[in-house]
Amino acid sequence: MGKYAKEAEQLLDLVGGKQNIAAVTHCVTRMRFVLNDPAAADVEKIEEMKVVKGTFTQAGQFQVIIGNTVSDFYNDFTAVAGIEGVSKDAVKNAAKQNQNALQRAIAALAEIFAPLIPAIITGGLILGFRNCIDSMYFFENGTKTLCDISQFWAGIDSFLWLIGEAIFHMLPVGICWSVTRKMGTTQMLGIVLGLTLVSGQLLNAYSVGSTAAADIPYWNFGYFHINMIGYQSQVLPAIMAAFVLVYLERFFRKITPQVVSMIVVPFCSLVLAVVAAHFIVGPIGWKIGSAISKVVYAGITGSFKVVFGAVFGFVYAPLVITGLHHMSNAIDLQLIADYQGTMLWPMIALSNIAQGSAVLGMIFLQKKDAEAQEVNIPACVSCYLGVTEPAIFGVNLKHTFPFVCGMIGSACAAIISVSTGTVANAIGVGGIPGILSINTDSILTFAIAMVPAIVIPFVLTVIVGKKKLNHEIEVLETTQNTAEVMDEEVTELKAFLSGEVIPVSEVNDGVFSAGIMGDGLAIIPESDVVYAPANGKIETLMEDSKHACAMSLANGMQILIHVGLDTVSMQGDGFEYFVKLGDYVKAGDPLIKFDRDKIKQAGYRDVTVLVVAEEGNAKNIKMNTGIKAKEKQTQIISFD
Repeated sequence: MGKYAKEAEQLLDLVGGKQNIAAVTHCVTRMRFVLNDPAAADVEKIEEMKVVKGTFTQAGQFQVIIGNTVSDFYNDFTAVAGIEGVSKDAVKNAAKQNQNALQRAIAALAEIFAPLIPAIITGGLILGFRNCIDSMYFFENGTKTLCDISQFWAGIDSFLWLIGEAIFHMLPVGICWSVTRKMGTTQMLGIVLGLTLVSGQLLNAYSVGSTAAADIPYWNFGYFHINMIGYQSQVLPAIMAAFVLVYLERFFRKITPQVVSMIVVPFCSLVLAVVAAHFIVGPIGWKIGSAISKVVYAGITGSFKVVFGAVFGFVYAPLVITGLHHMSNAIDLQLIADYQGTMLWPMIALSNIAQGSAVLGMIFLQKKDAEAQEVNIPACVSCYLGVTEPAIFGVNLKHTFPFVCGMIGSACAAIISVSTGTVANAIGVGGIPGILSINTDSILTFAIAMVPAIVIPFVLTVIVGKKKLNHEIEVLETTQNTAEVMDEEVTELKAFLSGEVIPVSEVNDGVFSAGIMGDGLAIIPESDVVYAPANGKIETLMEDSKHACAMSLANGMQILIHVGLDTVSMQGDGFEYFVKLGDYVKAGDPLIKFDRDKIKQAGYRDVTVLVVAEEGNAKNIKMNTGIKAKEKQTQIISFD
């Protein structure tokens, strides 16, 4: 029996049973399900499981966040379910049954860029570091950079460009490889195709705009000419060319006899793909990519740039939920290729920060909820570092209002970002470290935009949360030491009132005096507030009359405190509760307030009885009667 066998069995039932699971696998923190009927999963009850940090559905997969122990949980789950887990690729293929055409296209784009992200992040960090040493004029009265005054750092700057150029200028090579990898065709052919797009024989894509038409080199085929233009940093031409290669290879593999396929398939596929890339899809892809970047650039820099920024900043986080945010990578890279920078990426980084700040607000609101903090704190840290999924799905969407507060803060920050023309030289580095991707001239404005991205979501989340979570916060404040309350050893009961302590037999009440309810004692009160005689839980309240309450203690003892005799007839007039049913209280916490004069005027006695209804594990119970008690101080009952 595994450590998580019980929880695994519960999750299996809540996802609809074995028959509802088309495929299952896991990643670093999440269980990934493809469900035959997604509606059959009881999401609310799944999220109530202690082992579950959150759930969300993306790209046709129902994902359950478990945390760092997901591999152990997965092993127990597959054992309990009696099913075999499958690879992530198999799950992705199975998930297509729950996706429409647009979702499949977005998922494909995401899978193409996913393997490239580590390299893009590295390139972004390198360009950011180079910005700091070769473009920031900090020396000799602001006239020179670190590279200007140090040959060592100038050499570092030059050397690092070797990596930066390989990542960004040679990006089509990575894209073509990634497409062939995803589509299951020959990856080496994809690499060769990508190399033909960035060959040194071609005019560099960055030089096309500054080169006269007559000076652009071309291939002369006698009957027609084809310009020899490279596609450095171009995204769409590389994707289109790679898919041409994929479908050509599939076609030739289908029609070519096996005996000659080793020669015919790669030769025909690659040659025709390269021809198509430079003759047809490359120029078309370039024009489409440029058109898209022009439209986006016009939106960011035009008359309505503030509106564009506000809308983009507000909706980016919801785009993450749908997976549509993956499209921004291609647009960002196209903007960098066309305009040597992108104004989208700064807003994306600011959106990361805003969602992280909303989680920070939840950390503040739930500071006394240790279980919630196990999710909140790691989610906040990862969000500030640019990974938003744990924050969005694990925290903000659970309560909704932090998510919206983050969106509002993101929109405000985006307005500042586009208004000041904040530009990033690279992408991939999000959250607070995203400042390393920012153009040197824009670092200050990005830092200014970070202020509302941090402050607004935090403040709004706290303000709204205090109203939305008011009851929850009150309970947390009341029960912050619940474990301590019920685990702490109980060896005595303190006086719940000030006054004379008498045996219960002297109360002269048929029920209490006869010990029908149990042994106990009474206090003839000199004060008007009943206090808890020990740590415990409120088990019973008389909602109408408010004249009595019952408590359970950690040792199993059950006690009843009854204010006055026959005071139930007063129907609560002159009585007030300080506690609610189910509250955990500490010794000395106020329980009931009563009006002694009203009790006497109604013709009743105010003598207050404490009865031990159940002894629990207590032994050698001793009643200390015949003494004058001081509330919350005097020991009135002792036991082992």
